[in-house]
This record gives sequence, structure tokens and C-alpha cells, in this order.
Amino acid sequence: MSEVSDPLPDSIGTCLMSLSSTAHNLVVLASEGAEQHGGNHDSLNPYLTGGAAFVILMLMLWVTTRLNRDR
Repeated sequence: MSEVSDPLPDSIGTCLMSLSSTAHNLVVLASEGAEQHGGNHDSLNPYLTGGAAFVILMLMLWVTTRLNRDR
């Protein structure tokens, strides 16, 4: 009888290599874009963005707790 090798480990290895090379390409692309444009935009203030996100999340939490009361 002839033995048939299991194709699963080879296909997993190929998939992992493909994901690894794709991730590497994305990192290189992102670093090139940051070099050209200086990275951050001057109009984005991290404190304002974080504060706005916090206020929105607190508002959503308040609305959820108001609507979730047992009557």
C-alpha cells in the first residue's frame, strides 16, 4: 500500500507564512506613510478625543441603566 501524507500541516504552514508576509508588508506600508506625513495630524488632540469618547461612553451607560430598570 502507498502512504498518503496529510496535506493539513503543509497548508497550515503556507497559510501562516502568508499571514506573516502580509503583516510585514502592512507594517512597512504604515511606516512609510508615517515618514512622509509626520505621523500625527496636528488637528487631533488626544485629550479632546479621549475626553469625548469618555463622555459618549458615560452617556451610553447612563441611558442603558435608565432603560434597564425592573418595574
